[in-house]
This record gives sequence, C-alpha cells and structure tokens, in this order.
Amino acid sequence: MLDLSYDTPKVRTIAGAKQDWELVIGMEVHAQVSSQAKLFSAASTKFGAEPNSNVSFIDAAMPGMLPTLNEFCVEQAVRTGLGLKAKINLWSAFDRKNYFYPDLPQGYQISQLYHPIVGEGEVLVEMGDGTARLVGVERIHLEQDAGKSIHDMDPNMSFVDLNRTGVALMEIVSRPDIRGPEEAAAYLAKLRQILRYLGTCNGDMQSGAMRADVNVSICAPGQYEKYAATGDFSHLGTRCEIKNMNSMRFIQQAIEVEARRQIAIVEAGGEVTQETRLFDPEKQETRSMRSKEEAHDYRYFPDPDLLPLVIEQAWVDQIKATLPELPDAKKARFINDFSLSDYDASVLTADLDSSAYFEQTAQGRDGKMTANWVINELFGRLKKDEKDISESPVTPAMLGGIVDLIASEAISGKIAKDVFEITYTTGRDPAEIVDTEGLKQVTDTGAIEAAVDEIIAANPDQVAKALENPKLAGWFVGQVMKATGGKANPKAVNDLVAAKLKG
Repeated sequence: MLDLSYDTPKVRTIAGAKQDWELVIGMEVHAQVSSQAKLFSAASTKFGAEPNSNVSFIDAAMPGMLPTLNEFCVEQAVRTGLGLKAKINLWSAFDRKNYFYPDLPQGYQISQLYHPIVGEGEVLVEMGDGTARLVGVERIHLEQDAGKSIHDMDPNMSFVDLNRTGVALMEIVSRPDIRGPEEAAAYLAKLRQILRYLGTCNGDMQSGAMRADVNVSICAPGQYEKYAATGDFSHLGTRCEIKNMNSMRFIQQAIEVEARRQIAIVEAGGEVTQETRLFDPEKQETRSMRSKEEAHDYRYFPDPDLLPLVIEQAWVDQIKATLPELPDAKKARFINDFSLSDYDASVLTADLDSSAYFEQTAQGRDGKMTANWVINELFGRLKKDEKDISESPVTPAMLGGIVDLIASEAISGKIAKDVFEITYTTGRDPAEIVDTEGLKQVTDTGAIEAAVDEIIAANPDQVAKALENPKLAGWFVGQVMKATGGKANPKAVNDLVAAKLKG
C-alpha cells in the first residue's frame, strides 16, 4: 500500500548551509508529438534525415504561405490530456510568440499562451521508499519547434538545420509541486512512461524528442505548505529556470547545484535574480543565459492566420474510448491477477513491450515464478548483452516452456538455468533440449535413495558431524546432486537425506 504523501513538504538539508531549506520545483516538459507530419505542414518529421531535407515552404516561412493545422497532432494532445486525467478545453486558440533567432525563419513561434488545449491534470509519482507524490499538471499546450543551430562544424561560421522547424510539441507544464532532485527525475520518468503507453511521444531524450526546463527556487521550511493551499506561490523564493535538460541524471545534478547557489546567495544577504540559466555537467555549475522574460517581452498576440480551435465533446469521448490500459492500472492488475509484489509489477510495467512479454509468458502459469524468470534471468541477460526486450532471442513461448518444465518437475531450477542458456544462445526449444541432452530430472526415488546410501556409507565422519549438527545435512544433499549431475529432484533428495540421517 502506497503512502500518498501528496502535500507533505520535505526539508532538504544542503551541506554547508546555515539552516534547512525546502526546494520548490516546477517543470516544463517539451514532448515531441508522435506524428509523421509537422504541426502546420505536411513535411516529414523523420529523425536523422539529411539537414534541411524535411522543410516545406511553410516551415521556411516563404511569403504567402499559410499554416494548416494537423488534426492528428490535435488528437494526440487530447489523448495525452485524457491520459493525465486533465480537462480538455473544447475551445482553444493559437498565439504568436515573437522573437528573433537564426533557426526560427518566421521570426515568431506559433504557440498557445492564453487558451491551451488541455487544462489541469495530474501525475502520480511513486518514490523508491514506498511513498507517492501527486504532481499537478497546470496545462498542456501545442506549439511548433524551432530549428537547430550548429556551431561546431566550422571555426568561422554557424550552420542552420530547419528539419525540426514546425515539428509539433506538447509543452506539459507542472505545478511547483516537486520537492527534490529525485522527485523531479521520478516525475519525468513517470510522465515519459505514460506518453509511451499512450503512443503520443516516444520519449527519446537523446534525439531531443523530450526535454525539460526546470524551475528551481528555495524557501524556509513551512512556507510552501502555507501557500500551496491557495495556489499562490508568488511569495516563495525567486525562481530560476534551467533550460533544455535532456538527461534525468543531469536534471538531478542541476537542481542540487542550483539550490546550493541560491542558498549561498540568500544566506550571504543577497537576492536571487530571476533568470534563465544553463547547466554545465563537467564544471557542475549553472551559468546565466539571459534574464527571465515575461509574456509581454514576447509580444504575444492571437495568430491571425489560424481560427480558434473548436472540438466536439463527442470526438473527445471517441478518443477516450480508445485509450490503452495505462501504467498504474496495469500495475494494479498485475498485482491482483498474478499475485506479484509491488516491485515486480513496477519492473514489468515499466514499458509496454516488457509488460506484453510477461503477460504472454504468464498466461496459464504461476505468475510469481514467471515474473522471477522474466526479471532475473531474461532481463538480466539482456542487460548484460545491451539488448532491448524486443531483441530477445527467447520468445514468450520458449520461456513459458521452461517454467512449465520446472512446474511439472521435469527439470530442477538449476538445470532450468542451463536450459535457458542453451535456448538463449541457440534458439532451440526447451523441451527438445531436455530430451536430446538428457537433462530430465531424476524422480525415481529408488535411484535417488541408492545415491544417498552410497554417499552416507562413504562418509561416516561427516555422518557423525551431521548427527551433532543437523544443519550439516546440506553437505550430503550437495554431494548427491553432484553425483547425479544435478538431475535428482532436490525435494526428494532433502527428504531422503533427512530420513536416513535420523535413522
């Protein structure tokens, strides 16, 4: 049972600080919409294409070109909102965010400041200590991405790649409910998991499909709790935004570093300046990028080329009816249907492929035994070989066959590991391996008893020791298993050894 510590603040002790401080963290996650075409053009979104090959006249801002909204991107945003239990706004509108940058051909970005398509939602974030935090989502809005400036190809000039220009993004803005570096990473991981289940974003941070801006501020213990109930956080410490984070590990480091910086300033009698900063992982420091802009600095106004977006509730209901089983629901079902522990269920539902593999393997079999084999043997071996579950040479049917052989006592757990290894490396059927390699477990009590008698007769000194200390009986079990090539039924061996020594 999870301890839902939704609003319990955590006091963060920072080494070197004169007092305890609470961290107040909010995140703006930019998630690339999974779509083959861009938000306002039909240009491809394929990653890794030749520079400037996925650029339409609209993306390049050629004169007279008008944007045409991609309905599928809207559907993906609605699907995401429903997956986060958020309010879907049937009326929304696009605005122009004006600023100049070389990789922004239009000189503005089309976004949704005033009327986003998705309103308030929530993400349940489970922590490793058995507690959970409910992080509020303030809004989700659609916007187009900018291009990419490249500065390391020539010492005298920069290059611009417009392939990403116009790619649809969902900006998912959280409330400042996150209370520490670990929670920030856990929130992003859970959000990515949900988006992957929904199929609305692949969550690949290395390719830029998901990145985060992290807002960090500090306050005295008790201040967050005081203002959280009202939703007014303006009286808390001045926040600084750490821009374009694409690694959960770096996010944790950046929050820690920025918190130390702000605490040092405040405890020295200074004031934190609101600004945008960048994190340098090598130097373990944040540095100023620019003073923090407000909405008026971007001169937002309604985009004159796009009508307000009006959608029907019936369409939203149709999308809702097609939502897949989401991580929390799947985890609860696995715990209930397969008698799994909270930990095992969490591991197996971490992604869709893993959960599907387990569920196929576990059908009609012992859930706990199957989970152990999937998590410990298969996942362990795949990790060693740096392979994904989709690349597993052992199919669900094969692994299920091994579980069946153990359950029927055709083989022991020890022999099963040998069978698994052969199946993994050769792709052979487990049952066929057991038959052709002579690995079938010896269940004939007569044969096992003969082996036990032989070992006992040959080791009278060890028998005397075992009679004084019954725990030493395990030595005889090991010798019998060794003598039978590991094929003897372990339970039968244990029972016979115990009976012989008593008697």
